Amino acid sequence: MISGEEDRMDAAAGTPYMLRVENGPEGSVLELLGHVIGSGKADALILPFRVPSGDSFAWILFSDVSLLKEAVPFPATMPVQGGKALRSLTRKERGNLKVIALMRPCEIRAGIELSKLGQVNTENLILASYDCPGAVKLEDYVSDPASCDSSFSDMRSRGEPSGNVRSTCSTCMDFSMVDADIHFGYFGIEDGRMLVVPGSPAGRALLEDLNLEEEEGLLPQWKAEISRLAEKRAATREETFRETEKRISGFDGMLATFSNCIGCHNCQSACPICYCRLCYFDSEVSGNDPEALMTAAEKRGGISLPPDRIMFHTGRLAHMSLSCVSCGQCSDACPVSIPVADVFSFVAERTQRTFEYKAGKSDGEALPLRRFLKTELDGVHDMVKDAESEAASHE
Repeated sequence: MISGEEDRMDAAAGTPYMLRVENGPEGSVLELLGHVIGSGKADALILPFRVPSGDSFAWILFSDVSLLKEAVPFPATMPVQGGKALRSLTRKERGNLKVIALMRPCEIRAGIELSKLGQVNTENLILASYDCPGAVKLEDYVSDPASCDSSFSDMRSRGEPSGNVRSTCSTCMDFSMVDADIHFGYFGIEDGRMLVVPGSPAGRALLEDLNLEEEEGLLPQWKAEISRLAEKRAATREETFRETEKRISGFDGMLATFSNCIGCHNCQSACPICYCRLCYFDSEVSGNDPEALMTAAEKRGGISLPPDRIMFHTGRLAHMSLSCVSCGQCSDACPVSIPVADVFSFVAERTQRTFEYKAGKSDGEALPLRRFLKTELDGVHDMVKDAESEAASHE
């Protein structure tokens, strides 16, 4: 079972409901959301819609239920990370409307993480997640939407990422129930039914009086399938991280990994966690005057332009690896196919494990570097003394 997954499932707010899938999974979910809006329990929805060209999706905030027939609740690809959509809606204030946002688990986690950073207000948001097999690479989807829709549908029915899916999706361990208010679970459940699991009192209140059947009988097979899929992904994750560690080992490894970087900063722009209004690397402070560049070039025999590309990536790692949710958005945005997401996901796993922290959990725990406990002083003192002793032993 996924680490923490059993706790999340067991802590769900009461007995889950069963949704009969008569119009396909997408149609049934949209019908349910329409009933919620119609009952007055929520005012608006945030859902993906296919763009006019048909080769991508956009987040739409709407209250007109007649538009539901145009929505695509389970899109094959992820052009804009949902956490960024939530930030756009609530960054200035929470608003007075209750809004339901249906998103992938990694998008929900990004939204929760941003709420801890003061970038998203979740007070009037109902976060809904679903079992996710992964996301197709955006470049592949734009090239052939119909084929990618078909392959994604196959992945969803099997619950396993394959083919042209993002690499981080194959190593993701949070592909099912996260800390959302409502979760739609269907992995391991035969066609015709779906679990609707309330994950909070707010989620339970939203689902009450909608004529849904309470259903506990499907829970064991759903949990068993989630556990089976998690074991497969854990093995892939271990192997992928092993290869990534070899690839980026030492300065030479980092240099080789990011040598093709063209300094476009697309990875930063696409990342839902990089929220600074002005990045240091885009500011005048980080700029180099011609004399400084010439001096550096003379000392080294030559320098690469634009400069500081490795520093940009390592700086981003230091800045946001504690909050990285491994969504893979950065790699999808890279025009030269650098495996940015693999590196960030690998480092994030180590960083978060070190601090005993999980990005995107809504238990109220602050980011480790935003708090400091007096009890930690003894640990810092011991670290300093150990470092001094080690240094003295080499003298």
